Amino acid sequence: MSNSSRPSWDEYFLKLAMLASERSTCPRMHCGCVFVKDRFVLATGYNGSLPGHPHCEDVGCLVVDNHCVRTNHAEINALTQAAIHGVNIKGATAYITNMSCTTCAKALIAAGIVRVVVFSDFHDTLATQFYTQSGVEIVKLPMPDRMIKYDIESYSSAKKTEKSK
Repeated sequence: MSNSSRPSWDEYFLKLAMLASERSTCPRMHCGCVFVKDRFVLATGYNGSLPGHPHCEDVGCLVVDNHCVRTNHAEINALTQAAIHGVNIKGATAYITNMSCTTCAKALIAAGIVRVVVFSDFHDTLATQFYTQSGVEIVKLPMPDRMIKYDIESYSSAKKTEKSK
């Protein structure tokens, strides 16, 4: 694999956020979030229902003011995962598939996130304003390639042998 086909670090971690979003259980929005510091993944999250509660995909969305309130957003789930496991995210970067809602932006600012990398906007939010006023760097990138490039047949050490047939 040549270096030109390697994703940048930002693209790599955004792709991890995209992968996390595949666990989302609300059909209205699939979102993923990955906290990273010093190129080390600290926590991940996706939008989904509270532990032990029914999922939107099973019982339908609970919509209030055009927002599904049955689910926690990806950023909140990543924050709670970090808290449960005692992971300090102060000074970290949040890689998020969609721009935060206002509430999630405030939570990330309060938790010490210093950089947000995102490729999609979210409607009706003050996140950009709050991030900017708080000195949080916002990096908007194009959506990374949705394909995972893993060509096992081309790797000489991954050839099938008599034992693997």
